Amino acid sequence: MAGVSERVRRPRRPRGAAESLASIVLAAEALVVFLGGMVAYGLGALPDGVPGWWAIVAGSVLAVLMVATGAVARHRWGIALGWVWQLVVALGAIVLPALLLVALVFGAMYAYGTIKGGALDKRNAQLAAQAESNGD
Repeated sequence: MAGVSERVRRPRRPRGAAESLASIVLAAEALVVFLGGMVAYGLGALPDGVPGWWAIVAGSVLAVLMVATGAVARHRWGIALGWVWQLVVALGAIVLPALLLVALVFGAMYAYGTIKGGALDKRNAQLAAQAESNGD
């Protein structure tokens, strides 16, 4: 088509390893947490007097919060918020003991991703600064 200019795409913001790994772990854990809410509902694991559908609501809300936290993992407070959600999942073991295993496995993956990812980001920044000073 004549006269139609192509849209110029903005370059994507570079993402660090810690941000990428944290968001991946949180997204995967969000699915498991949602399913954990469904299991708690199906088993009737909530205390007496609490309607069972609250388990589905809690699992759904926590899953959405985890995915949203993955989107802000580039900030230090985003990583810290991810740790808060790890603690909330661990506390869910009061209602559904299997959630403690989920918290341990995903907590270990989150720890590895944020710690090792941060080290990789620091190393990559040093290498980039070194290449810049060498004129590369």
